[in-house]
Amino acid sequence: MTTFEFHKSSYSGSQGECVEVARNVPGATAIRDSKDAVGPRLVFGAGAWGAFLEMLATDEFTAA
Repeated sequence: MTTFEFHKSSYSGSQGECVEVARNVPGATAIRDSKDAVGPRLVFGAGAWGAFLEMLATDEFTAA
């Protein structure tokens, strides 16, 4: 299993809504909820991570 080294995102708020990001594995970026360090994580390949960030920046998410 890949060992990710997570760091708190600089965008995390002070009210507990914290996201941690790991970028130490070549070709992958992982994110997790800092309140649940052993819980689920999302792992993105380079292309998917770029698309995810672009969607966040342009507010392209829609409710299902």
